[in-house]
Amino acid sequence: MGISEELLDILACPKCKGEIHLHQGGEGLVCNSCLLMYPIREEIPVMLIDEAIKVEGSSE
Repeated sequence: MGISEELLDILACPKCKGEIHLHQGGEGLVCNSCLLMYPIREEIPVMLIDEAIKVEGSSE
């Protein structure tokens, strides 16, 4: 995806303020603490808790 490393360095999970990383498939940003994935739509991360998708385990 078009998410830069600089942007990933400054973004944090809106729920727990923890670190996030790009999902293997590139369709979202994942917080391993909350087990939530924030979708990426049109190369823009949607960092809204209500839009987050539950994931099972780590997706690293």
